[in-house]
Amino acid sequence: MGPLYPQELLNPEFNLLIGFLIGIGFGFLLEASGFTNTRKLAGVFYGYDATVIKVFFTAALTATIGLFFMHYAGWIDITQTFFPKTFWIPTLVGGAIMGLGFIIGGFCPGTSLSAAATGKIDAIVFIVGVLLGIFGFIFSYESIFEGLRKAGNIGKVNITEWMGINEGVFIFIFTVIAVITFFVFQKWQDAWKKKMDQDDIDDLGI
Repeated sequence: MGPLYPQELLNPEFNLLIGFLIGIGFGFLLEASGFTNTRKLAGVFYGYDATVIKVFFTAALTATIGLFFMHYAGWIDITQTFFPKTFWIPTLVGGAIMGLGFIIGGFCPGTSLSAAATGKIDAIVFIVGVLLGIFGFIFSYESIFEGLRKAGNIGKVNITEWMGINEGVFIFIFTVIAVITFFVFQKWQDAWKKKMDQDDIDDLGI
């Protein structure tokens, strides 16, 4: 959580406090930016609000470019970054399930917690559903999901190694894709708004 300071200056357990403070700040920003509003979150799937796509791509680009330059500046050793083995089949299945839950419930796990902290009943119901899903997975893991969990193992490999390209080239490609995605979704959003009445737009908060 705190890779930019010498470990000998601070107790490693201090990372827990750093994570706690970052979590509070992250939750505050989610609420301040409207990401605890189901209409804004689900809007990306219906075409009337591209904010989620823009924020996600911007966050990914910021982290990717930042880590890339900090590694080459010698501030961090990115080779020490932990990441698990890749199992592509359960990743696709889990992503589809989460996307479906996003569309139906209007939240992802993080935004649901932030929304519940503000007292939103729908977020609390969503969290109950998440917990039921977690416990359902736990108690049925050996009989149903163990085989799926271990399917499609391609080992511990990052995307640049898997694609066989340089990190800088990947970042450039990713940046171009992000810019194109921004443009396409913005056009989609603008076209959608033209079909709506102003009252509907005001109700959605966009």
